[in-house]
Amino acid sequence: MENSIISRSSSRWIATAASIWIQAILGGTYTFSIYSPILKSSQSYDQSTLDTVSVFKDIGANAGVLAGLLYTTATSGHNRYGVPWMVHVVGAVEGFLGYFLMWLAVVGVIPRPPVPLMCVFMFLAAHSQTFFNTWNVVTSVQNFPDCSGTVVGLMKGFLGLSGAILIQVYKAFFKGNPSTYILMLALLPSIVSLSLIYLVKLCPNKTSEDKNHLNSMSLVSMLLAAYLMIILILEDILVFPHWARLLNFLVLILFLSLPLKIATEANKKEKSQPLLLKTEPLLYDSNDSNEPEKSLVGEEDVELCQESMNILEAMGSINFWLLFLAILCGMGSGLATINNMSQLGQSLGYNTSKINTLVSLWSIWNFFGRFGAGYISDILLRRRGWARPLVMVVALGAMTVGHVIIGSGFFGNLYIGTILVGICYGALWSLMPTITSEIFGVLHMGTIYNAIAIANPLGTYVLSVWVIGHIYDEEAGEHSSCLGVHCFMVSFFVLAFVSFLGFIVALTLFFRTRVFYRSVVLRRLRYSLR
Repeated sequence: MENSIISRSSSRWIATAASIWIQAILGGTYTFSIYSPILKSSQSYDQSTLDTVSVFKDIGANAGVLAGLLYTTATSGHNRYGVPWMVHVVGAVEGFLGYFLMWLAVVGVIPRPPVPLMCVFMFLAAHSQTFFNTWNVVTSVQNFPDCSGTVVGLMKGFLGLSGAILIQVYKAFFKGNPSTYILMLALLPSIVSLSLIYLVKLCPNKTSEDKNHLNSMSLVSMLLAAYLMIILILEDILVFPHWARLLNFLVLILFLSLPLKIATEANKKEKSQPLLLKTEPLLYDSNDSNEPEKSLVGEEDVELCQESMNILEAMGSINFWLLFLAILCGMGSGLATINNMSQLGQSLGYNTSKINTLVSLWSIWNFFGRFGAGYISDILLRRRGWARPLVMVVALGAMTVGHVIIGSGFFGNLYIGTILVGICYGALWSLMPTITSEIFGVLHMGTIYNAIAIANPLGTYVLSVWVIGHIYDEEAGEHSSCLGVHCFMVSFFVLAFVSFLGFIVALTLFFRTRVFYRSVVLRRLRYSLR
């Protein structure tokens, strides 16, 4: 990448704050439990039909290849440092149409649509998330090339928190009126994102203060997660009056305003310095004649030594399929866990209140995993030179333990197990895009990481329907429900085996890339000393 002077009016810090705001309101798919009852009753669905509609929610939220292709097109050529407005507008329009048409059907403005058409509405609503998410994540990675793990953790972390944030919005303004909440999901993300369309820009640069400012934003996100966790626990114990719910909403707004304050201060400091873009491609350039660095790259890493791969080139590499399989095993088993949390809790004798609390707390564990994995992997890479896939190995190993704990059925197992599985599931969401950008380059990162993300619903479908659903029905026998540890024991031991398989695959990826990551550290060190 050639050195370029970035306009002083461009601010990657303001772009980061704007991205955080957008990510924080994208969690409509995570709050399906709020509006699924009104969807079921208004359309006269049985549980099987509702589950079918829910499957299209999971597929839409993960099938983001089109978003990646559109982002690459929007930021290529003369638009390289412009605003990828096409990605933004498509996401806003698609999300509005999906939720708005769903709302019209729920309130009876339009005739009851056939189930396949409702599946299309749900797919559109969920699929819009991929455009915003790709836009925010890939832009942030390119704006902060030396802190990619941290910024991806921030973006994915706020997306993980968005479900808990929107639930608090629902309780403050729409409690008892889920149909109006669907209308809000149609309007809020579209209006906010279109209002911020000219703020999220590609304006990459590096300064010595990057890590400090990002750490400040990270602290805000952790405080927000801790606050939401306290609120969720209190709501399980107490009944909040309306004024308390409104006060809680105002506190959330205060937390979300803090990233703008940090961004404004960071922008002022950056404007006082020459904004000379000095970013170096993270991937090793095969045309570089620097022999000492080349000697660090063994034969097993030859396919990594490219500045950027397109989707077809990436799919022709072993590392793509190793990463895909690791994600399929890890994310697939993790999402299958949360999708069956209600029946799992009932089988172990948990009441509805405790189950709802566990489901709500999942978003908090998810956040800590998303943020923590990105932040910690950055530190390990910069200070120790440890390859980032090593953190994925640890996450999949811990997830295996979590599944075994859930399957064992001892007292309190669901609390311990879901904490481990939730954190590790979130960690994979943070690590996968960052590793993708490092192994395959940032130019086609959006397309490649969205292609790998398809492994999530694929693994979830196989494990939820073919494994958990089939075994549960066998254990229930002639009864409609199953009670006891035996209902899910075999299923979660199978999930533990699957996540352990992902552990082995990730370990293979780690060994294949460890020399490459060592060269990355030396390359960054050499560049910082220029």
